Amino acid sequence: MDIKYDTNGLVPAIIQDATTKNVLMLGYMNEEAYKKTLETKQVTFFSRSKQRLWTKGEESGNFLNLVSIKNDCDNDTLLVQVNPVGPTCHKGTDTCWAEENKSNYGFFSTLENVITERVANKDTNKSYVASLFEKGINKIAQKVGEEAVETVIEAMDNNDELFLYESSDLLFHYLMLLQAKGFTLKDIEAELKGRHK
Repeated sequence: MDIKYDTNGLVPAIIQDATTKNVLMLGYMNEEAYKKTLETKQVTFFSRSKQRLWTKGEESGNFLNLVSIKNDCDNDTLLVQVNPVGPTCHKGTDTCWAEENKSNYGFFSTLENVITERVANKDTNKSYVASLFEKGINKIAQKVGEEAVETVIEAMDNNDELFLYESSDLLFHYLMLLQAKGFTLKDIEAELKGRHK
């Protein structure tokens, strides 16, 4: 790989979780750190403060296991994808920005959070979610069944707008059913990954 090191012989290395795609930290590598990372499959940096090679996790045990390294378009920044073992930041947080390193499913994660909040608030007068949860899991499961049937009916019709509408209802109610059973999309992801060959 052609890497353009700076005048100090260093290149920035952005560390990204290979699964969640979250940025965990920023470090710097010199050529020796880069080669050691490739050789050991554990991310090694050049510590500017200690002026030596430093393998992340050498003291804490929170290693960054290498998945891949990519160079950017100017060959002067590395994207290092890893499988982290424990928190990445020396302060004990998942990332150096004090963010939780969890999977994010875009707007679906937002919906999961809204459902969680509305169930916790228990305002059955204002919240459809809270009122459905108050009726119990059988009612939630029944709604998923109803929405599934309506989605199938619309799939056999030629009205794409209604199909998407009913599909959205189905997915929303399914997210509620998952939470009623104590699960999230992360659990479904794990199950599907386990089946993937």
